[in-house]
Amino acid sequence: MINIVYMATPEISVNCLQKLLNFNDVKIQAVVTQPDRPCGRGNKITPPPVKEFALAHDIEVFQTDSLKNDEVLKQKLRDLKPDFFITFAFGQLLTQEILDIPRISTVNLHASLLPQYRGANPIQRAIYDGNEETGITTMLTVLALDAGDICMQEKIKITPDMTDAQLMQIISDKAPFIMYPTIKQLYNKVLSPKKQDESKVSIAKKFKKEDAVLDWSKSALQLHNHVRSMTTWPVACTTIDGKSVKILKTSVVENDSTNDEYGIISDVTKDGIFVKAGQGTLLIQELKPEGKAKMDAFSWTNGAKIKAGMKVGI
Repeated sequence: MINIVYMATPEISVNCLQKLLNFNDVKIQAVVTQPDRPCGRGNKITPPPVKEFALAHDIEVFQTDSLKNDEVLKQKLRDLKPDFFITFAFGQLLTQEILDIPRISTVNLHASLLPQYRGANPIQRAIYDGNEETGITTMLTVLALDAGDICMQEKIKITPDMTDAQLMQIISDKAPFIMYPTIKQLYNKVLSPKKQDESKVSIAKKFKKEDAVLDWSKSALQLHNHVRSMTTWPVACTTIDGKSVKILKTSVVENDSTNDEYGIISDVTKDGIFVKAGQGTLLIQELKPEGKAKMDAFSWTNGAKIKAGMKVGI
């Protein structure tokens, strides 16, 4: 029996935990996750998704603000004598003392083809940068950020209109089917992890709220990539005739012509709002006005009296 302590927090990590429970040679001894936090408009105290799932399946849950400083929890983990720690979007840095607890190793699942996009935002950054391919990697955890030896990798195609939410779901679906063979082969000593090529390292820094604001001097294609990379948090946003809106869905109408006067609405039709970018034209198809539900762009233009010639952006 392969004994595992699963360390994770958000929704994307739940599916992997669920599928691992289905393998009869795997035992999930416990889940370690972040504390319950305020969430949503009402700031309601909400448990992490992985906690909710674990409790519903009678898995012991430990929550901590800082595992590295939680001496009581570290001792509890030692007492479990796990073969592996599995980490997947856990959200805390681990010390060598913690990494030394499992009998075999700590294995992390990272949402990129390492050494590309080490860091906090690999999914969104891959889309933002206009990449046509990304992937998932299982790796042995070391103290340096996402720098451990690679166990297994699987490539994932990024289609031209794929959003960050859609890519997260694909990665969530694929995660258990790369994690299980990784730990199985490590357990049986038939997998030889490989060093990362340090010359190919790139960093996926976490997006901040201010990064969501669209820069209309960029090309229509760059703006489209920006929008589809930020449909979760932060959400791409702009102003239209001085009104703040979140932009949820766009398409590139044309990406060749250079516009000296960008950030101007060129047309409004049932298809949406056509805006001149620094290069080409972007069609805004779906948006969320401030204080309102999401809607198709044309429906909003009627009440908001949006017309061609109006300015977009700050």
